[in-house]
Amino acid sequence: MAIVETVSAPGPAVPPSPAPGGPLRRILRDRVGAAALAVVLLFLLLALIAPLIAALYGKNPAEHYGQNAPDLLSDGGLPVLANGGISGDFWFGLEPGLGRDVFTQLLYGIRTSLLIAFASAAATTALGVLAGVAVGHLGGIADRLFGFLANVLLAFPTLLLLLALSPVIQSRLVDPGAAEPEWMQFLVLILVFAAFGWIPLALSLRATVRSLRERDFVQSARAQGASGFHVVVRELLPNVRSQLLVHVTMAVPAFVASEAVLSFLGVGITEPVPDWGRMIARGAEVFRADPTYMAFPGVALLLFVLAFNLLGDAVRDALDPRSGRR
Repeated sequence: MAIVETVSAPGPAVPPSPAPGGPLRRILRDRVGAAALAVVLLFLLLALIAPLIAALYGKNPAEHYGQNAPDLLSDGGLPVLANGGISGDFWFGLEPGLGRDVFTQLLYGIRTSLLIAFASAAATTALGVLAGVAVGHLGGIADRLFGFLANVLLAFPTLLLLLALSPVIQSRLVDPGAAEPEWMQFLVLILVFAAFGWIPLALSLRATVRSLRERDFVQSARAQGASGFHVVVRELLPNVRSQLLVHVTMAVPAFVASEAVLSFLGVGITEPVPDWGRMIARGAEVFRADPTYMAFPGVALLLFVLAFNLLGDAVRDALDPRSGRR
């Protein structure tokens, strides 16, 4: 993490010497970081222009092509053509059973995963900053109470709670017998992830702020009569921006993977919203007869999570002036 001391009082304050070039330039000079950034940007671009690609391709993720046209699916619901029904008309083949187009399902599945991941990362970052910076700055009884609360929450088995809370929240927000709107599925997952995802960041920021509040530039601001709000906003927050950026780049792939796991287990995104986790679950059911269907979402999920994790490492190293890797 880069510590850049913001001095509001007169007097010299020497920040650590930044590494040559900006952070983006340092990332681009690293082959692994540059490749990871390219893959991440590609996925983001595909998510943004998915409707345009689908329109040019001439397919959509909802239509049951295999059921509506003869000779595409067998009597058992499997693609007739080899390799999952891959052809010039269906580039990645057909979904077993329903006969939907796999390529457009993958495209729109990116949108599902990224929307949930970025919204969850934003929520956990906001909560983590509010709790961690405030508690680290206040100290005393607030710090001790927060430490106890964080340890209690961390003691819960997270995956089990996610599995249990998701249907509970849905039942509270949707009337019995009413159809669950698509936006409700997204909201429930974001709420569930936000409920526990903020704690590690808050603990990390708490430790950082406890160290920063004793530094000369903070003490100088206090000596000049700066308010607590000024100290937090002008002195402490600028020194944790790098930490927050690294947190976001590492949190997004974690939420993508978690959302896929929940959907795989049947408590995440449900039909008809395209989702990678549910595609993998369906692929596991028909793997012996049609291994191709599971390969596409599995490889896509692996590539995205790996690329984002590698990008997170590159961002951390680029923002750390003491790093000598580049």
